[in-house]
Amino acid sequence: MTWLKSPVSTLVLVFIFILLSNCSENQVDIANIASEDQAAEEIFNSGEKEILRKRYSDAAEKFTEVERLYPYSDWAKRALIMQVYSYHKDQSYDNVVSAANRYIEFHPYDKDVPYAYYLIGLSYYDRVLAIGRDQELAKEALKVFSLIKEEYPESEYASNSEIKFNFLMDHLATKEMEVGRYYLKRSHYAPAINRFRGVIEEFSTTSQVPEALHRLVEAYLSLGLVNEAQTAGAILGYNYKSTSWYQRTYELLKSEGLKPISSGNSWLNQIYRQVVKGQWL
Repeated sequence: MTWLKSPVSTLVLVFIFILLSNCSENQVDIANIASEDQAAEEIFNSGEKEILRKRYSDAAEKFTEVERLYPYSDWAKRALIMQVYSYHKDQSYDNVVSAANRYIEFHPYDKDVPYAYYLIGLSYYDRVLAIGRDQELAKEALKVFSLIKEEYPESEYASNSEIKFNFLMDHLATKEMEVGRYYLKRSHYAPAINRFRGVIEEFSTTSQVPEALHRLVEAYLSLGLVNEAQTAGAILGYNYKSTSWYQRTYELLKSEGLKPISSGNSWLNQIYRQVVKGQWL
């Protein structure tokens, strides 16, 4: 039994003891991880059940709990995007923006990032539809939908973003036209012209442009600015000749002995040269 007293034998026993201890610790760690994973999954599943019951606020709380208790787990990532969805369904708009931005910050290259951006856009878009007048919300929504179109053109959300972007552009242009008509009706020609000009320069792809050009003709004629009125009519005739707005403009100019031709050197002449003649310099 003298082999038990040799230094080599002692080292072997120590090594075996350490190895067994590490194995035991690893088994404990694995068991803990499995237990935590199971607990996170249970809370996550309870959140999904709340969604099925349409109790979206309660669902968001469950998903928030997963993120809080198990922040470094894969369940936390899944729970965070489900938070965004739950807040969206609950119409908790500020929470949508907060949670979605957090998801984008933590997982910038994840496949669900376009979805997170889209729900941010919807949180602004839905409020524009509900309130009807908040231009700042509309502008925020435009930024997000524009980002989706440019950065994620192949995503399933790009098409809807395009549709909502165009709708909001027309919405903002419509509001500008309402204000412009208000000023025009009261003979406040300068602020009316500024509104109509804004529609033409900032919302050139919207359905409001033909009327904006016609209203400019009306305003400029009222001020005796014949060159500007004729040039606005010329642009209207070149781009929207088949519309009723051009017919009204043509008759109005004709009644004053004028024609829709470009003349003078105003901001409208610059647009005419760019759009009609292709002269950009």
